[in-house]
Amino acid sequence: MSNKQNEIKNGDQCLVIGGTHKGKSGIVQDLNTSKTGHITITVLQDTGVRFKTLGKNVIVLENENILNI
Repeated sequence: MSNKQNEIKNGDQCLVIGGTHKGKSGIVQDLNTSKTGHITITVLQDTGVRFKTLGKNVIVLENENILNI
């Protein structure tokens, strides 16, 4: 299992790489750890739309230019 999940913080730019919202990106908000240990986050897109996803389904983008691919 990757430690990438532990690096997610509120305010990070992220890209969803799995699950229902695959391919979407935005800013991490409302980072939570459930009783079972799963990380859940709310992602705010540039359009103002919010969605929830699991931390295992996202990667943190270090360079915002990656979004322009």
